[in-house]
Amino acid sequence: MLNRRSFFHVAAGVAGGSLIVPPALANLPPASEALPQNESYWAKVAAQYDPAPDFINLEQGYFGMMARPVAEEYKRNIDYLNAHSSRFLRQEFDSSGIEAIRAQIAMAVDADISEIAITRGATESLQNLIVNYKPLKAGDTIMYADLDYDATQYAMNELGLRRGAEVAVVRIPEPPSRQAILDAYAQAMQRHPRTRLLLLTHISHRTGLTLPVAELVEMARQRGIDVIADAAQSWGQTDFTVADLKADFIGFNLHKWLGAPLGVGFMYIRKARLADIAVHMSDQDYAATDIRSRVHSGTVNTANIMTVPAAFRFHEQIGVANKSARLKYLRNYWVERVRSVKGLQILTPDDPSMYGASTSFRFAGKTGKEDNQRLARRLMDEHGIFTVSRNGPIGGSCVRVTPALFTTPRQLDRLARAIAALA
Repeated sequence: MLNRRSFFHVAAGVAGGSLIVPPALANLPPASEALPQNESYWAKVAAQYDPAPDFINLEQGYFGMMARPVAEEYKRNIDYLNAHSSRFLRQEFDSSGIEAIRAQIAMAVDADISEIAITRGATESLQNLIVNYKPLKAGDTIMYADLDYDATQYAMNELGLRRGAEVAVVRIPEPPSRQAILDAYAQAMQRHPRTRLLLLTHISHRTGLTLPVAELVEMARQRGIDVIADAAQSWGQTDFTVADLKADFIGFNLHKWLGAPLGVGFMYIRKARLADIAVHMSDQDYAATDIRSRVHSGTVNTANIMTVPAAFRFHEQIGVANKSARLKYLRNYWVERVRSVKGLQILTPDDPSMYGASTSFRFAGKTGKEDNQRLARRLMDEHGIFTVSRNGPIGGSCVRVTPALFTTPRQLDRLARAIAALA
């Protein structure tokens, strides 16, 4: 357990370039045993969580439940912050602590600390990147897809209104394939030759579809198009760095798959491109040459940020590659058991590079918003399984299923039986 002194000792080690890992917070077997089908190992991981016992939670795409060691550290941080108040913030945390955490984040995504700004989440990161994008001129085109996140679509629309730019929307085909997606974007760029800015979502919150972002960024760059990438749903459950996505501007969450407390994320701007994102709301707390001037959140729940190192420790104890493999195994487990259900449509392809934990489904002929809201309610009311309906895909609304590290195959057997019964 970390006290404040050891917290800053660990953080200082991070800032100095060497990740100092304190004694393990979770009693887990070695990560070498974390094979996707090793239920003994994953039962020990599941034992580190405390989900409500009266329903099966298959809606982990909203935010990630903290593991117990992380939640306990969060509670200690709340208590310490409440007791030491502004003196701690002004004299210790604001001057050194938050910078060490910022450095740890930068190391995790293989970026320079000068390219990272901590935010309240990917939504704030992406909104600030979008509305403050400077190179756009009147008559240019900005582009997003129907599967992109609602708030980012709104921000793109706002940017178009402010700058007198046209807004173009890409329709992601169903069923999707890598080539069909690449073709859809290529055709959209050809139809709109004045496109200057493209929004790309790494993993869709609507269907769970994983886009080939790096290929699309290269395609856009050849046409002089900048990309803002949304990594809200992907980082922490898939293994990548900023270089892998190739985008100059990216928004991330820490409260989804990393498992940090709700309300913390970060923004990445490649150092050479900082000047192309305007200072947010004429901020003067930081110089225009400092990425932190691109976000001004006011007074935030600092205990969230203080707990990020604990979330990293638990995350690293399991390993992101092991997490990714387990989550894909759980996704495939339930999908394989419902393939024969008459009229069922699975909205992500079977290409392992094109899905993660989440996958959405619908029944043929039941494509309306109310149809799928009703379906999600029935899953909960009749079968005790919590999911969420999603709108926006070209083929109609759907229900999203997102397991977590504490989800068991037995629970997914119940989901498969429920889907068959509802069919």
